[in-house]
Amino acid sequence: MSFLARLLGTEKDPREEVRPLWHAVVGEARQKHWYAQRGVADTLEGRFDMITAVMALAILRMEQDEALMRDTAYLTEFFVEDMDSQLRESGMGDPTLGKYIGRLVSAMGGRIGAFRKALAGEESLQDAAERNMTLNEGADGAALAQGLQELADRLAGVSPADLRAGRIAA
Repeated sequence: MSFLARLLGTEKDPREEVRPLWHAVVGEARQKHWYAQRGVADTLEGRFDMITAVMALAILRMEQDEALMRDTAYLTEFFVEDMDSQLRESGMGDPTLGKYIGRLVSAMGGRIGAFRKALAGEESLQDAAERNMTLNEGADGAALAQGLQELADRLAGVSPADLRAGRIAA
């Protein structure tokens, strides 16, 4: 889709099919059980970590289906746009914004890689979670790893149409 077509509104933005999934990712990451029972720190860092964890699992699920491959880029674009908006609201300006967004995307990429290895059995999901997530003091990551595995299993059973539509709730 060309910029001009989007600007004039003559063509439908193909990303709009995936917007419900972005909202579902954020909604899942905000679920209280991640913080109250699963050990994720209820801080700015912990909430960012949880969004990127759910994003990583959604992207890994999407990579398993040819029909969803292009949508991984659209979902990532929504992530970048949201982070950009949040950072601008907090007062961050253009000179530093690009570098900071790059670090956030890199962090998400690191989580995708770590969770990919863990779900493939190359390492423990608990180790990956403890290394990549901000946990409450004293939390060992076992409950979080269990929750992440349950989410990955749930996503594995979601059809492409339901995934795009954001129907990922249990």
